[in-house]
Amino acid sequence: MARYTGPKTRIARKFGEPVYGHDKHLERKNFPPGQHGINKKRKKTSEYGVQLREKQKTKYTYGILERQFRNTFEKASRSKGVKGEVLIQLLESRLDNVVFRLGISPTRAAARQLVSHRHITVNGSVVNIPSCQIKPGDIIGVRERSKSLEIIADSLATRKYSKLSWLEWDDAQMAGKFMSVPERSDIPENIKEQLIVELYSK
Repeated sequence: MARYTGPKTRIARKFGEPVYGHDKHLERKNFPPGQHGINKKRKKTSEYGVQLREKQKTKYTYGILERQFRNTFEKASRSKGVKGEVLIQLLESRLDNVVFRLGISPTRAAARQLVSHRHITVNGSVVNIPSCQIKPGDIIGVRERSKSLEIIADSLATRKYSKLSWLEWDDAQMAGKFMSVPERSDIPENIKEQLIVELYSK
């Protein structure tokens, strides 16, 4: 399964923000990577460069590669609503992202692995496709024999859970409900999706 497996702090430093979540190394070295780092003279980024950078940041944030990202964008283009907002909503509705948002895993990469290894259920059935689109009313839970997994238990115990309006969590059942497709204003990611729309519209 294709995914980015390179150095994550380097990517976070490239964009100047914690793309993969909290990163203590980024806090210590909050400047671009490379031999000259913060002292390197950089030319003003072109309009295309700004748009491309935003697309790359979004891909790294949600852990998907170019072909899958483009397919998601094309799906958003065929849907009703504002193209950029629909794109972010589709990314947020991916199973691996929902598992991460519920706090079952500490990162999206870990959520992707849990799904791929058949530890997650949707409406009672095991699903091992991270890109599976979750619909309002779906119940996302931990497979019965996987509830004792250390990574899941630790994540649920230490998660900094901020209640999201579109998700509902049941500690007793170790399951969450996808209440509705989130509004763009409720999604906390720092993404300028209009730049991505402009890039693909060229």
